[in-house]
Amino acid sequence: MMSSPALPESAVITRLRAAGCVFAEDEARLLISAARTTGDLAAMVERRAAGLPLEHVLGWAEFCGLRVAVDPGVFVPRRRTEFLVHQATALAGTAQRRTVVVDLCCGSGAVGVALAAALDPVELHAADVDPVAVRCARRNVSAAGGQVYEGDLYEPLPAALRGRVDVLAANVPYVPTEEVGLLPAEARVHEARVALDGGADGLDVLRRVAAGASGWLAPGGHLLIETSERQAPHAVRAFAGSGLTARLSASEELYATVVIGTRPPGE
Repeated sequence: MMSSPALPESAVITRLRAAGCVFAEDEARLLISAARTTGDLAAMVERRAAGLPLEHVLGWAEFCGLRVAVDPGVFVPRRRTEFLVHQATALAGTAQRRTVVVDLCCGSGAVGVALAAALDPVELHAADVDPVAVRCARRNVSAAGGQVYEGDLYEPLPAALRGRVDVLAANVPYVPTEEVGLLPAEARVHEARVALDGGADGLDVLRRVAAGASGWLAPGGHLLIETSERQAPHAVRAFAGSGLTARLSASEELYATVVIGTRPPGE
């Protein structure tokens, strides 16, 4: 943190406001706190004013009360996804042993790291198809004692995990292809398209995750996937068609919808 920034806070706020930053005051304080030199601060302010997500400028995002490293190009964890973490934590809270957690489409690894913090002790595994995300996730997940794998969905996971996973969290891309171009520039320009584009109806990756889940979940284990309110009924059908007992959970406050699928205990 700088001791005496050449750019006064008021000037930083003015620059950010002019660039359209709604929370200019809060962002200014974060940037000033993170900058090591006056040159750093000026560069950070200009990157933010140019449209780079604040989290990419800072190098971290706050998620579930944790500071998670987020590299340029990596999907920024959204606050609404904290609802998925809370639901998973409640479902796994009664386990009498180390909880086995898998974070698919992990991005920065924020979901897995938050679950590890909430459910300690855990056996944590995470995977993503994007090598840039995998490099970032390894910094976060390794610090939580977990492993990160690069590859498509279940393909890179160790075979020894089959039938053992208690919590399978997958923050899959669920924006329909034709709607990706309507996203805010912060997302469509600065985050990997593979982390956003869910196919024609936004459910392509969700269907694939649901179809393979039963082979990886422990009996009574849970799959949790965030989706949109509009897509939720179709997602529930995909879960049920894959042999999972499915239900919805939603938060009006966070504008979050999570589909929860459970592998029947007797199977």
